Amino acid sequence: MNVLFTDYITPQEYIDFRQAVGWSAFPIEQAEQGLKNSYIFCLRKEGKAIALGRVIWDHGYVVYIADVIVLPEFQGSGYGRMIMEKIMTTINSWLKPDYKVMVTLVAAKGKEEFYEKFGFFKRPNENFGCGMCQWICNENKECEACCT
Repeated sequence: MNVLFTDYITPQEYIDFRQAVGWSAFPIEQAEQGLKNSYIFCLRKEGKAIALGRVIWDHGYVVYIADVIVLPEFQGSGYGRMIMEKIMTTINSWLKPDYKVMVTLVAAKGKEEFYEKFGFFKRPNENFGCGMCQWICNENKECEACCT
């Protein structure tokens, strides 16, 4: 496939990724802080970032897969699978004997089956309630536009 994994992405590349898949953008400073406090899994082809995974870990038992994004022109080529395999292998490498971590994510609509291939399950189910989220914007603005 002639791609290379890197552990970085620029804030502008990150914003471009989000916009390419129709997600809301952030001010560059906010993107920079988020990336600085994340583990980055970036696939590059001829130097261009084409797929991205971003993970947040509390170094205890909570791991959150915040982003898995493949640029639209590269979707369906196995790059998302490569990102998730790398993420899951890395998370497993963090475990010490007898440790366990809770790995969570919020799947984009219609992508649930993709994550089920990696052992994730849909909520709600008989053991867990529905996952929930909320966007909070400055100046007490309602964030309906962010959540659609």
